[in-house]
Amino acid sequence: MNAPGNLVRREVIETAETLVIKIGTNVLSRDDATLDIERIADLVAQIQRVLATGRKVVIVSSGAVGAGIDVLELGGRPEDLRHLQAAAAAGQARLIHHYDDCLRQHGAHAAQLLLTADDFSERDRYLNVRNTLNTLFEYGAVPIVNENDTTSVAEIGFGDNDHLASLVTNLLSSPLLVLLTVVDGLYRSVDEPEPLPLVENWDDGLFDLVQDQRSQGGRGGMRGKLEAVRNATAVGESVIMANGTRPGVLDEILSGQEVGTLFLAHGSTMPAWKRWIGYASTPQGRLTLDEGACRALAVNGSSLLPIGLIGVEGDFARGDVVTLLDPTGHEFARGLSNYDAGETTTIAGQRSEKIPQLLGSLPYVEVIHRDNLVLID
Repeated sequence: MNAPGNLVRREVIETAETLVIKIGTNVLSRDDATLDIERIADLVAQIQRVLATGRKVVIVSSGAVGAGIDVLELGGRPEDLRHLQAAAAAGQARLIHHYDDCLRQHGAHAAQLLLTADDFSERDRYLNVRNTLNTLFEYGAVPIVNENDTTSVAEIGFGDNDHLASLVTNLLSSPLLVLLTVVDGLYRSVDEPEPLPLVENWDDGLFDLVQDQRSQGGRGGMRGKLEAVRNATAVGESVIMANGTRPGVLDEILSGQEVGTLFLAHGSTMPAWKRWIGYASTPQGRLTLDEGACRALAVNGSSLLPIGLIGVEGDFARGDVVTLLDPTGHEFARGLSNYDAGETTTIAGQRSEKIPQLLGSLPYVEVIHRDNLVLID
């Protein structure tokens, strides 16, 4: 007799058309921080069995720096940015070679996508990434995605490949995000190393179950993984977090076995346009709203009118994404602004009928139309 959790897992797997499999740095690293080629070969063999079911797969893979350590004979992981970027540049070619070699043994081949945060912040580039992925699927290629570490820096990068994986997941139809790490899932507590098999409803209190530290060799840590989980489940996607060093872990996931932690989607599936506004783009400004405006947006589904604005920050243009804050400074929504920063400052706190007098015309009654607004809290 199947346990309820297993039935839920089977349903999640059966409805998934695409698996986005994020493979962490430590999953692919040996004790000396170099690349574990045997681990890649084992995971690719399992991925081929996923492909054999008719599903599509995107691999979001760390490991370029580890491969570069070996290529450049560095003897250990560098600490400074320029040497890390040099290792990533040398190692990425080796990493994609290993993936392609392993996939070709199963009659498939790899396609490399190196992305930066700007590829998701800018709408045209975001759509180009999605179109590229879908076209690669038509040819039976397996996209191997990584951050472009040679050009990204901490201030403009993703911070970790967990976030990148959640953004890639947002691009795809009926996806399942699988985060492979070196722990068995989300533990019940910091002191109790037993994974929760199922998280049905997201709660920010889950962050209290993990220590706020980064993994050795990686950049994200468990908190970064949970942030990726929160973003993915908020737009209607489920996530499985499991131990990538566990033998046959993807086979077990594919068969619906209770391995790792399954986080169920806690929001209805969000249209791709709103996914980009709320979770992929980078806000260019900040608007602070009074309590009445916050309530109108969150409860009534209203548009944002200028009378509800009590603060404007940033240098944004018409059509840019801005973040919306309540009077305490808490972000609760994002949207596309109909006005630039100067115009928004001029009309803030005013009734819409005064806009022609203040700006000389009335292009829009609202600062942000409800169709271009996403609640993220």
